[in-house]
Amino acid sequence: MTYGAYLSTAGMQANEYRQNIMANNLANADTHGFKHDLAVFSQRPVASRMAPAGLSLRHLVLDGMSGGLSVRPTYHSFEQGAIEHTGQPLDAAIEGEGFFAVQDGDRVRYTRDGRMTFNAKGELVLTAGEGRLRVLDQSGSPIRRLEGGGEVSITGNGAVQQDGAEIGHIAVASFTDLRRLRKVGSNLFEAGEAEQIPTTATIVPNVLEQSTFDAVKGLTGMIEVQRAYEINARLLTMQDESMGRLIQSVGRVA
Repeated sequence: MTYGAYLSTAGMQANEYRQNIMANNLANADTHGFKHDLAVFSQRPVASRMAPAGLSLRHLVLDGMSGGLSVRPTYHSFEQGAIEHTGQPLDAAIEGEGFFAVQDGDRVRYTRDGRMTFNAKGELVLTAGEGRLRVLDQSGSPIRRLEGGGEVSITGNGAVQQDGAEIGHIAVASFTDLRRLRKVGSNLFEAGEAEQIPTTATIVPNVLEQSTFDAVKGLTGMIEVQRAYEINARLLTMQDESMGRLIQSVGRVA
């Protein structure tokens, strides 16, 4: 295979990866609190510069060429999403850097989705979790409404009140290095090795944070990715045909 064929193949793989990331972002353009993913690449050193096993393989021509692209770990954008007023008493959004802490089975996970409701057990849960994602208070315990009580609402900075009495205070978690957070599906993050720290973020009631992904820009980007993929595929075909003609010509000369 020619050197250019390797580069074209790497270009096709990189653009396929980009398209998968952008397709997932686009599918969540209307998901509240969604943090879109970023496809990251780095330039791969040309083989003559890598010098495997300590060998000197420097080449005057090859040293000045590109080695193509290498896919890097996917990053998440933690920018603030736009705030949408809903007027619903159990909707809330975080302004600043932080996450709602929720109990998912035996694990604590984190999200920016502030759509909440009560399940059959009277526990405050995320609407998106079908009753299983219990919202935690500042002590790490699920928030429960009082039996026989009246309407429940979230007041300024995350206090949950029922009939004027506070029954809990929604916890907000923040971390030293957001890059260590890992997506686990359902718009949730796991902290992993990220160290939790105090947060200066605030909770705003009766509003929701929108997705950080711009659907219009996403569609434009997918068109660009598709064109880049097609160009690399066309170049690969041309190089394959050139190699075939070369082999046939050498065969006739021999």
